[in-house]
Amino acid sequence: MRLLRSALFVALLPLFACLPQASAATAATLDWAQCLAEAATHHPDLRSAAESVRQSEEQRNIVKGGMLPAVGASAGGERSGSSAAAPVGAWSYSVNASQLLYDGAKTSSEVSSASETVKASRYNESEVSVATRHALRTAFVQLLTAQKQVALAQEIMTKRKQNLRLIALLYKSGTENIGSLSKAQADLAEAEYEVAQSKRGLELAQVVLATQLGRSSSGALRVTGKFTANENTRQLPDFDRIAKESPSYLNLTAQKSAAGYSLQAARSAFMPSVYLSAGFGNSAFRQLPPDRTDWQAGIDVSVPIYAGGAGRAGVAKARAVVNQLSADEESLYLSLKRNLAQAWKNFIDASGNVDVQKKYLAAASERARIADAQYSAGLISFNDWTIIEDNLVSAKKSYLNAQSNLLIAEADWVQAKGGTLESR
Repeated sequence: MRLLRSALFVALLPLFACLPQASAATAATLDWAQCLAEAATHHPDLRSAAESVRQSEEQRNIVKGGMLPAVGASAGGERSGSSAAAPVGAWSYSVNASQLLYDGAKTSSEVSSASETVKASRYNESEVSVATRHALRTAFVQLLTAQKQVALAQEIMTKRKQNLRLIALLYKSGTENIGSLSKAQADLAEAEYEVAQSKRGLELAQVVLATQLGRSSSGALRVTGKFTANENTRQLPDFDRIAKESPSYLNLTAQKSAAGYSLQAARSAFMPSVYLSAGFGNSAFRQLPPDRTDWQAGIDVSVPIYAGGAGRAGVAKARAVVNQLSADEESLYLSLKRNLAQAWKNFIDASGNVDVQKKYLAAASERARIADAQYSAGLISFNDWTIIEDNLVSAKKSYLNAQSNLLIAEADWVQAKGGTLESR
C-alpha cells in the first residue's frame, strides 16, 4: 500500500510541474520615483495649494500698496448752448498725490502680518504635500501588495489542484477516504475564491493609485518595488526637534506671528495718521486748454477721538486670536510628539514582525517539504499532512502581510515627521 502511494505521488509530480501558470496582464509599469514625479505635477490638491500661496502673496502686495504714494488724475469738459445764445464750454483737469508719513505703524504691521500669512500658506502647501505623499505611498504599497497577493493566490490554487488530484487517485485506489477527498475539494474551492478576490483587489488598487497620481482614468497599472524599508531604525529620533520642524507646526507658528502683527495694527488704531498731499490743476471757461495752473501742497493729520468702542473691541479680539493660536500651538506640539512616538513604535514593531514571519515561513516550508515525503511514503496521516500544508499557506500569507504592513508603517512614520513629495 505504501509502495502504491509513493509510486502515485512520484508519477504525478512531472504532471503538476507542467500545469499552466497565470500570466500577468500587460500594464503600464511605474516605480516609486515615477509616481512621485507624476503626482507632484498633476495632483489637483497640490495645484490648489499653490494657488492659495499666490493669493496670499498678492494680498500682501495689496497691503504694501498702502505704504506707497497714491496718485490720481482727472479731466473733464462740457459744452452747452441754446437757440438764443452761442455755445459755451467749461474745461477742467487736476492731478493729486498723497503719501503716508505716519499712522502709528499700523500699515507696516499689516504688511508684516501679510508676510507671515504668506509663510503660513507655504507651510500649508507643504502640509498638503505631506498628505499627498502619504496617500500616494499607501496606494503604491497596496497595489504592490495586491500584485503579490494575486501571484500567491494562484500559487496556492495550483498546489491545491495538485493535492486534489493526488487525493482523488488515492481515494480511487482505496488508500484514502471520502473525508480526505472532501477536504481537498474544499481547499481548492477556497483557493479559487481567493484568486478571484485578489484580482478584484488588484483592480481596486489600480484605481486608487491612478486617482492619487491625479489621473482621470485608471487603466491597467503595475508597480515595481521591494518590500524593504528605507528609513533608519537603529537610532531613536529626536521627537522634539522633528515636531518643531513639522510643516503643520511651522504653519501654526506663522499664523500666530501674523496674529501678533495684527494685534499691533489694531492698537495703532488709536494713533494719529499723517499724510503729505500735493496737487495741481485748473478749470477754464471757453478756453482750452485752461490759461493757468494752480497748485497746492499740505499735510493732513487725522486723530481718532471716539468710534463707539470699535477700536478697543478690535484690540481685544486681536489679542484673543493671539491667545487662541498660542494655545493651539502648544496643543499641536504635544499632539505631534505623541503621533511621532506612536508612529515610530509601529514602524519598529512592523520591522521586527517581518523577521519573525520570515522565520515562521522558512520553518513551515521545511516542514511541508518533509511532510510531502512522509505522506508519499505513508509515514503520516492525511490529517497531519493537510495541517502542515495549511500552516504553510498561512505562513506565506502572514509573511506577505507583514511585509506590506512594514511599508505602510514606514509611510505613517514619514508622514508623522512631515515628509513631503520631495522625500523619497
